[in-house]
Amino acid sequence: MSVMLGEKNRFAVEVGDPASGLRRVDLWAAGQWLTCDDNMVFVEQFRGSVRETAASVRSGQVPSLPFADLSPVATHHRFGATAADALRERFWFLRWGPTTDNVLAYAFHDADQLVVTWQFWREAHFLEHPEHEGRVFEVAIETAEFVEILDSLDSALRQ
Repeated sequence: MSVMLGEKNRFAVEVGDPASGLRRVDLWAAGQWLTCDDNMVFVEQFRGSVRETAASVRSGQVPSLPFADLSPVATHHRFGATAADALRERFWFLRWGPTTDNVLAYAFHDADQLVVTWQFWREAHFLEHPEHEGRVFEVAIETAEFVEILDSLDSALRQ
């Protein structure tokens, strides 16, 4: 039996039944299925990545937008075009192994919200979804809600 955490139109995770060290985990943000290329996780590695992300968000380590005159989406584009690696790397997000390596994601702190931008980058994805080519998606979620989803995900993966 699968467990759904969060809302697909904002941020959600669906966790499937265990299967010998692997487990199906589907991620959605702003209605987009992020794990469309690989939704089978090695549970211990994935749990570690999720816990690390939750701790980082909870402790306020996600920085605010670095360019006051740019929106999150414009910042995402600038990171791809001209930003120095050291700056860009401070904002990398959802780096949870093979399951999420089909998206390039960044996160920004904005008051009590977490703003996440991402884009699909694999050519094979664009064959099925040509409308996604070059598109940057964005979602804002209350920081506390996001952390709660990740904590619940960690708990679900232990079962």
